Amino acid sequence: MKPGITLPRHGRIPSSNLGWSIIKMENCIFCKIIKEEIPAEKIYEDDSTLAFLDISPVNKGHALVIPKEHHETITEIPEELLKNTISTVQKIAKAVENISDGINIMQNNKEIAGQVVPHVHFHIIPRLKDDGFKLNWRHTEYQKNEIKEFSKKIKSFL
Repeated sequence: MKPGITLPRHGRIPSSNLGWSIIKMENCIFCKIIKEEIPAEKIYEDDSTLAFLDISPVNKGHALVIPKEHHETITEIPEELLKNTISTVQKIAKAVENISDGINIMQNNKEIAGQVVPHVHFHIIPRLKDDGFKLNWRHTEYQKNEIKEFSKKIKSFL
């Protein structure tokens, strides 16, 4: 069984991905915030999105924007809902920018990429001069013709 997942009352493991999705939604901390089962410091809400302050901020004012509908990654969220979510990200970013020297907007997909909560979310992180936050972005180089190979692979899925 997957860690952190509880079985439904009937005790059977769901036989489809939909079943796992339902269990994950029931255990999703962001879904619980949306349903007001646990508290959050909300800063914006509309019909399809919610923004609230992160309880473990990089800097004070660090906000999270989530769609109210549960989707784990940016590749799974319906396009129209993603558009609405990005619109909210922009609204919150403009507000947070007014209390900081700059902002980072981050969005991670899957645990390997740093996604801690399996519900699509965007971090709006206020940046302050000398705040000490570092992204540690490592750079690599393509070998001869390798960039064309990666371009071809990516294009084949579009």
